[in-house]
Amino acid sequence: MANINLLPWREQRREQLRKEFLAILGAVVFLGLVVVVIAHLVISSQIDGQNQRNQYLRGEIAKLDRQVAEIKDLQTRRNQLIDRMKVIQDLQGTRPVIVRIFDEIVRSLPEGVYYRGIQRAGSAITIQGTAESNNRVSSLMRKLEASEWFANPILKNVKANPEFGEQGNDFDMTVTVTMPGKAGEGEEE
Repeated sequence: MANINLLPWREQRREQLRKEFLAILGAVVFLGLVVVVIAHLVISSQIDGQNQRNQYLRGEIAKLDRQVAEIKDLQTRRNQLIDRMKVIQDLQGTRPVIVRIFDEIVRSLPEGVYYRGIQRAGSAITIQGTAESNNRVSSLMRKLEASEWFANPILKNVKANPEFGEQGNDFDMTVTVTMPGKAGEGEEE
């Protein structure tokens, strides 16, 4: 029989398998690196795209915040204008009332009574005057009470004033302004 040595064939086969293994290992490592680089590029591009979207949203949110601030400013101005309009309407609505109050004050003035000063604070009118006698002051109070525009005349102070005679007096009184139509409405309820 022939003596055949199979060792070099086995060594060559091992060497060939080892080279194939290293080639496959190199290819797998290379493919792994390519996959990692591609994944990194894809993820980086997605992150950049998301950052751009986030920046766009921040810009739009800033625009909306400015618009909200502008709307609040406009609402504040609107409320101020409405308040001003109410004040003007109230003044326009009470303009004839003031004339009527002065007319009633003059109509209720008896002879021998003179006004020195009239002040209005809200619905209260303070009257300073001089009368020839206490009876004249009483007459004034009765006339003010009888008027549908006034109520609750209260005499605060009376001082003798001899310049207007032996019974002359200076007086201070307050009277409340009532609206004839509103007083009737309150009683009906």
